[in-house]
Amino acid sequence: MAPIIDPKFCCSCGGPMGRAVPRDDHRERHVCTKCGFVHYLDPKVACGTIAERDGKMVLIQRAIEPRKGSWSFPCGFMEIDETTEQAAARETLEETGLEVRLGPLLGAYSYADSFWGGAILVVVYRAEVTGGVLKPDTDVCDARWIGPSEIPWEKLAFQSSTSAMRDWLRAGGHAVPPGVS
Repeated sequence: MAPIIDPKFCCSCGGPMGRAVPRDDHRERHVCTKCGFVHYLDPKVACGTIAERDGKMVLIQRAIEPRKGSWSFPCGFMEIDETTEQAAARETLEETGLEVRLGPLLGAYSYADSFWGGAILVVVYRAEVTGGVLKPDTDVCDARWIGPSEIPWEKLAFQSSTSAMRDWLRAGGHAVPPGVS
């Protein structure tokens, strides 16, 4: 796991940061010793889709760390100026070349510790493919259509990959293989 960020200087005034419990708070935070600005360390938010067509979904094989070579659904970090829906559609297009129309929220999966040094929230939507051509992008080495029985459970990249695919199977009325939690 990467170390949790420890800011040295205030992003508001440039003064030195210290650790203190702000007034009306209960937890020690990073607080500017000059202006009192509180720097909250928030979780990372990743957004993705289970992109579907004709009863199959798109899986991508990661070409980058962490979990290089493992499989997942198209997913990536949300930008500061987008919604979770926009991020999910953008990441799907970037990683697969496919345009999608988002369907319902499949699930939100949160973990206290992640590869990125703290909590992460992964928001996943079901999506209908509406255009484009399936092709892996630079951070993806393979992208393919797979059916429910072809999910490579032992080669999935993250806990959220397993959880979302399990929920996708259940949402589609498919059985979840024994041992998949």
